[in-house]
Amino acid sequence: MTTSEPRPSRSGRPRIGLLGSYGGFNIGDEAILQCVLGCLRSHRPEAALVVFSRDAEHTRTHQPMADEVVGWEGVPQRPVTDVLSGLDLLVLGGGGILYDGEARRYLKLVRAAQSRGVRTFAYAVGAGPLHENDDREAVRTVLADMDEVVVRDEESRLVLEEVGVERDLVVTADPALLLPPEPFTAEMMRQEGVPADARLVGMSVREPGRAAEKLDEGDYHALLADVADFLVRRLDAHVVFMPMERHDVRHAHAVLSRMTAPDRGRILHSAYTPGQVLGLMSHLDLVVGMRLHFLIFAAVSGLPVLPLPYAGKVFDFARRLGAPALVGVAREQVGLLLAEVDRLWDEFPQRRVDLNTRVRALRQLAAETCARCGALLDEMDKAGGTAAGTAGDTEGGIGAGIGGPGLHLLDRRPEDDGAVAGRSAGREA
Repeated sequence: MTTSEPRPSRSGRPRIGLLGSYGGFNIGDEAILQCVLGCLRSHRPEAALVVFSRDAEHTRTHQPMADEVVGWEGVPQRPVTDVLSGLDLLVLGGGGILYDGEARRYLKLVRAAQSRGVRTFAYAVGAGPLHENDDREAVRTVLADMDEVVVRDEESRLVLEEVGVERDLVVTADPALLLPPEPFTAEMMRQEGVPADARLVGMSVREPGRAAEKLDEGDYHALLADVADFLVRRLDAHVVFMPMERHDVRHAHAVLSRMTAPDRGRILHSAYTPGQVLGLMSHLDLVVGMRLHFLIFAAVSGLPVLPLPYAGKVFDFARRLGAPALVGVAREQVGLLLAEVDRLWDEFPQRRVDLNTRVRALRQLAAETCARCGALLDEMDKAGGTAAGTAGDTEGGIGAGIGGPGLHLLDRRPEDDGAVAGRSAGREA
C-alpha cells in the first residue's frame, strides 16, 4: 500500500490521536498514556485529544485529559477509520507495542492513517521480540513512512535495525519517567494492612517468561520467596507486593504462600492510579522487581533498585541506571541473588548521588520526546496555518510547555536534593 501526500493541517482546532496498549490492562501503559496526554496538552491546550483504547469505558473514566475515546478492538473497523481520517496527527505509543503478534495490529491503524494523509509520530516506543514475518514486514514498511520514530531504549533501536528499518531512529527514554506522583495516604496503608512504622520492601512479580526459562513455575515462586524471606530477616522488613497487571496477583499469592514468614508480606488488593503507585514509593525503603514501570517509579523516587530482568527493556533500564542486573534467575543462583540484594543495601549510600544523576538524565531524555512531538506540531502549523495558540509557541520555544499538565518536569523532586524517598535506605540493619 502506498501512502498519500501528508495534507496540511486544517484550520481550527487540531485533532490529535493516541494509539497504544491503553484501557487499564497494565499500570505502566496507563502511566505512559497520562504522560503523553500531558505532553500534547502542554503544547496544544486547545487540541482535541482522541485516544484509541482497548477498553474505551475504562479510558473515559480514568483519563480526564482525553476529549474523545474510541474503542478499536472487537468493533467494526469503518467507524475507526472514519475517526482516523479526521485527525491531523496520530501518535503511536509509547511503550512496548512493536512485538510479535501485536505490531501488525497497531501498525495496520497507523498505515490506515498514513493512507489518508494523516501525519504520524512514534512516541518513545519499545520493540521486540520481532521474529514473525508479518510483524517484521509491517514494521519495515509503516515505520519508513512515519514523520519521526523515537524509541525508548537502545535495545529497541537494535531490534528495529535488525528487522531492516532504514531510517533515523532517535533513542530517548520511557515517557513514564515524567509521571507526577499522587498521595498514597496513611488511610490507604491502613486499609491494605501495611504497617506504618516498619521498614518496607516493595516487590513486583510477574509470570516467569524468559527470566526463568529453566525453572518450572513452582521453583520460580520458591526462589522469589527465598528473596522475600531474606529481606525480612536481613532488614527486619515487611514485604509489599504491588500487582501491576491483573495476572500478577496470582504470582504474588504463590510467592507469599511459599515464604517462611508470610505474616511479614502483604499483597495490595485495591485498584490504584499510576500516580498513586508512584506515591507508594515514598513509604518504601528498597525495591526488587520485574515490572519495568515499578522499577522506574522506584528509581524516580530515589530508592535502591534491584531489577530481575525478564526482557531486554529491563536489562536496558538497569544498564542506564547503573543498577545490578542478573541474567535471568535460576534456582542454583539464589545465593548470588541474595548477595546482590545485600550489596545493594550496603552500598546505596555511596551510590545515591550517581543514581540521582542518572535518573535526571533519563527524565531529560523523556522530555526530549515531548519536545520533538511539539516541533512536529509547530511544523504542521506553519504548513497549514492551524489556529493553534500553544504553549510550545510561547517564549522559550517548544520546550516551554514541558512543565505543563501531567508532566511537571521542572518541579523539584527528592532526587534533586540528593534525598531519598525511603525513610531508612542505607541505615544499618
